[in-house]
Amino acid sequence: MISFLRSMRRRFPLLVLALAAAAGAHVAHAAATKDKPRAHPKASAAAKTVKAVKAVKAAPKALARKVDYEGEQVNFREWKAVADFEEEMVTKHGFERDALKALIAQVNYIDSAVQLVKPAPPGKPKNWQAYRDRFIEPIRINAGVEFWADNAEALARAEAQYGVPAEIIVGIIGVETVYGRNTGRFRVMDVLTTLAFAYPETPNRDARMRFFRGELENTLLLARQSNMDPLSLLGSFAGAVGLPQFMPGSILAFGVDFDGNGQIDLRNSAVDAIGSVANFLVRHGWQPGQVGPIAYPADVSPARAWESFIGKGGLAATSSAEELAAAGVVSASALPAGMLFGLIDLQNGAEATEYWFATDNFFAITHYNRSYFYAMSVVELGRAVRAARGV
Repeated sequence: MISFLRSMRRRFPLLVLALAAAAGAHVAHAAATKDKPRAHPKASAAAKTVKAVKAVKAAPKALARKVDYEGEQVNFREWKAVADFEEEMVTKHGFERDALKALIAQVNYIDSAVQLVKPAPPGKPKNWQAYRDRFIEPIRINAGVEFWADNAEALARAEAQYGVPAEIIVGIIGVETVYGRNTGRFRVMDVLTTLAFAYPETPNRDARMRFFRGELENTLLLARQSNMDPLSLLGSFAGAVGLPQFMPGSILAFGVDFDGNGQIDLRNSAVDAIGSVANFLVRHGWQPGQVGPIAYPADVSPARAWESFIGKGGLAATSSAEELAAAGVVSASALPAGMLFGLIDLQNGAEATEYWFATDNFFAITHYNRSYFYAMSVVELGRAVRAARGV
């Protein structure tokens, strides 16, 4: 197992380091800490090495989706917590007991998933520009131009139906999986069972185990509803699935059959992924009628009376421009009258921190991933792809 983890680090160095993008909305519901590297498990699948992305870009259609890790054979069925889970699935949802036992007997323990969800070591300051550079780069921008061209009709339809601009949808799918190129190669049943019953010792262990146990339940329900073998479902090391990296519960709650073929397929249908992302954002506070930028640059006073406004209201815009101005926060841009904002900070290591007036629509993106860095990278990637299209 140690040699396997070393192999993972050699092959995917950013996978281990890039939990800055980690933990979503789907895992975002799991109360991750904003902007920290392990705040959202989903984006780790997107942050592969440049070498890997180049190889995929050369032949994206030929990318084989397969399990590329070794799991440990563990008799989960001997664990009381697993036995209790099985019984609940039988009594609560009507699963056939013997079939469920046979399924659980095939599930493997994945130590690499346990290692990857551990908190990042302290000491390294957050750096927005370094984070940004991983996503706003030529390979991802060019792939986004291609994705937009291939799916222009679906993107325009989603924008008209949901009021979410095409560039925001493109930005999310690009940050998440480089437009389907890096959707994850872990069996979802393996990683969710492992994390539901063998989560590492952390201060939030109980809450995280409950979350992953719920997602394991959702996986079985999704598989039954979709008439699929649950062991065939592949995803990230935390169980996120498909082009938009939805957790199974989010597929059930927010997935959309946008291509109209009678099934929701976020693994193989870019059109379903587009509609589902738009639906998720609207269901989490996106304001279709809100015009203008999603965030406005802010200047802050040296008096620092504004500090209490950072994070005020959680993932929502709750402060007026007048309230922020009274605390020493102003913008060189004209702010829309009557709109509420949240003050956000984008730390840049040893360099000066950036401050922004964030709108409701910015915060809708943070429900996808509880990170200011993530939301701003989505905005900037979408903008860059739109500019590169030249139309």
